[in-house]
Amino acid sequence: MKQLLTTLTIVYISSIINLSAQEQIRVIPYPANVTLQTKTSNLKSGQKINYTDSALRQEASFLKQRLADMNYQMEENQGKKITKGISLLLDNTLKNREAYVLTVKSNQIIIKGGSSAGVFYGIQTLLQILTNGDLRCGEIRDAPRYEWRGYMLDEARHFSGEKRVKQLLDLMAYYKMNRFHWHLTDAQGWRIEIKQYPKLATVGGEGCHSDPDTPALYYTQEQIRDIVTYAKVRHIEIIPEIDMPGHATAANKAYPEYSGGGTKEHPEFTFNVGKERTYTYLSNILKEVAYLFPSPYMHIGGDEVAYGSQAWETDPSVQDLMKRKGLKTVKEAERYFMHQMTNTVRSLGKTLVGWDELLDLNVKRTNTIIMWWRHDKPEYLRSSLAKEYATIMCPRKPLYFDFVQYDGHQWGRIWDGFCPLEDVYAFPDKWFAEWGVSAADLSYVKGIQANAWTELMHTKERVDFMTFPRLCALAESAWSEPTVKNYGKFQSRLEDAFTLFDKLNIYYFDYRDLTHHPEPVGPIIKKK
Repeated sequence: MKQLLTTLTIVYISSIINLSAQEQIRVIPYPANVTLQTKTSNLKSGQKINYTDSALRQEASFLKQRLADMNYQMEENQGKKITKGISLLLDNTLKNREAYVLTVKSNQIIIKGGSSAGVFYGIQTLLQILTNGDLRCGEIRDAPRYEWRGYMLDEARHFSGEKRVKQLLDLMAYYKMNRFHWHLTDAQGWRIEIKQYPKLATVGGEGCHSDPDTPALYYTQEQIRDIVTYAKVRHIEIIPEIDMPGHATAANKAYPEYSGGGTKEHPEFTFNVGKERTYTYLSNILKEVAYLFPSPYMHIGGDEVAYGSQAWETDPSVQDLMKRKGLKTVKEAERYFMHQMTNTVRSLGKTLVGWDELLDLNVKRTNTIIMWWRHDKPEYLRSSLAKEYATIMCPRKPLYFDFVQYDGHQWGRIWDGFCPLEDVYAFPDKWFAEWGVSAADLSYVKGIQANAWTELMHTKERVDFMTFPRLCALAESAWSEPTVKNYGKFQSRLEDAFTLFDKLNIYYFDYRDLTHHPEPVGPIIKKK
């Protein structure tokens, strides 16, 4: 009897696959804790998707549709617990609201989440496992490393459109990303309808980075609402960016009375910070934007104002403001402007988000998020953390996806090197010592984000090529703890991502075979 029990114990233990021994599941981003057996679950059509809390109705409906796409026909059931099928549950013992526990049994799958978001992320793991054909019994316990897991799309320079944005949101959700930063205004174009100032879209929306003569392209407020709702179902917050006081050329084309001028290289680049009506104008715009986007965050740029602010040196309205307020330099006028607009953002119940130049303007620390983007200025990261600002790390290297990702590519930025997949995957831990930040400092890091600036991304193929598969590496860097990351194993799991991308007709960079998807040619820049 003793020998039999010993044998059974050995058989049971051998059916459990140890995390440290080998790659267990083909999921991106990789979970925190995985314990699997060799036997598989018997999930099949006709079973139920059960949820007892009405707060999970949306997640149940989402799962039903996704399973139907995979030929599993299952109905939703709100009510008592079931012993077969899939059960969705809230678990307040999970301290991280985005945490989940996925338990797979022979006849039942249970997904528990710290909130509906946690349940949703458990669903994404289940869908990846099913897609990759590996539904083994066992348990996965998981939670994200960072709260903010973001991707920014610049549509001011080149417009992508509703269909493309929704596909990006689908893939962000699939890889558990939760912040879509939408860069909707810049010098090259204004892409959002503002009812009170319609010419912003109809006139400011004309042209793009490569062709100043293209017809106006922008999102109506109805389209904005639809996309926001689409993102919400996928637990993605959309953070709009209305850039100011620089990068305002398109807006000033529509309403020149608010222009603060610029330079020959950057004409009409700024809003006029000296006119009181400029503040009313911009506040009215932000009110409409705040109404459209339920996210608690609003981004108002604040970067590269010096490209045009020298015009303020001779602008009568700005000079009058400086005299009245006792401001000695145009930088102080910029600071005055940003403090006024910061108050407007906060009066709308929003948390201010801005680029790292805001650190020079001494904006209030509370309800402010700094996006550190200048990789060559790590002192700004150190300053943001030392001053206890909530901080998003999105440095040009390696998280600007307009940088080339392979040394043989031509259409993209290069700055003392490029931004390959492996560097995105190694972010941020590889650079902590170089930046001179400590573990204590990092407590103020809210998350990480990649930025896709579209000067040279004028087509879907260009955006695809520059975004994928780097988005997968970003997702794992944002979600997974360093202790479970392994670049070689990640590359193995990317094989499933490539299969999905092929199915979705995504023109990704295929480092395995450079002839599979040759680098798409960038735009020809047309001058006015």
